[in-house]
Amino acid sequence: MPDTLKTLYVLTFPDVQLLDVSGPVQVFASANELMAKQGRAAPYSLKVIAAEGSSVMSSAGLGLITLPLPTADQPCDTLLIAGGRGIDAAADNPQLLNWLQIQALNARRVASVCSGAFLLAAGGLLDGKRVVTHWSRCAELARRYPALHVEADPIFINDGKLWTSAGITAGIDLALALVEEDLGHDLALAVARHLVVFLKRPGGQSQFSATLALQNNAGRFSELHAWIAENLSADLSVAVLAERVGMSERSFVRHYRAQTGSTPARAIEQLRVEAARRLLGDTVLPIKRVASRCGFGTEETLRRSFLRAIAVTPQAYRERFAAE
Repeated sequence: MPDTLKTLYVLTFPDVQLLDVSGPVQVFASANELMAKQGRAAPYSLKVIAAEGSSVMSSAGLGLITLPLPTADQPCDTLLIAGGRGIDAAADNPQLLNWLQIQALNARRVASVCSGAFLLAAGGLLDGKRVVTHWSRCAELARRYPALHVEADPIFINDGKLWTSAGITAGIDLALALVEEDLGHDLALAVARHLVVFLKRPGGQSQFSATLALQNNAGRFSELHAWIAENLSADLSVAVLAERVGMSERSFVRHYRAQTGSTPARAIEQLRVEAARRLLGDTVLPIKRVASRCGFGTEETLRRSFLRAIAVTPQAYRERFAAE
């Protein structure tokens, strides 16, 4: 673990998401503090920058003091792009894009938090790369930039020198991974413990978003989804669902996939997993009862669905997310 100082720029803009900035910055600042306690030099020089001058206003209404954009001859180890509702305006700024393209060439690595991936994509820096962004904008990112390989579930993705992360708090996960790459597992774990977060969070971002995404894209099937949610333990075969919406089975499957991007079976599994998550988190019902009530039939079927959907077992989910 070399004691060389690594300059880390965090790029912000008006209407930046506050936690996209403060979360990663605190991870690196905590790494500096813990190294100092060991009698070692701080590994990171943290600089929050913006094209707008000495300050920007976050979307939360809290202002951030910023430094101007560094010139090309100023050294940069890591360039981190925050996200937020101002990202589209930032991506329409040709001077900022030109600066970003030049700076990215000089940086050892480039990363984005949440929708910050849109700025990197606008600069052509993600072409041909595996990337992720906030679950609600993955489809938009893939549509607007077809040269990207967008994945909706990972908390973060590393492809070469480029790193992208999922929504908002995933910036903390990303920063911890960067610290682990720089300073080793033990120091990254110490930072995670200090911040009381997972070093490696279980599951992907779909564990909190899959059903919401399904509902957002439901369209003509919204009422059907509401009925399914109220009848999870009933017969939910394609024949029953098609009859309920007044379609032939073949037509229903075709239109459903076109509208939601999912098969009926996959959607039902998502709704059942969502219901099971609520019961596991809010009640003390035995897992076997949860499985029955949500239409899984057996505890093993519930377990397989949980592993497939959110990469953790029902018992592990309850231990981590259950209310007191």
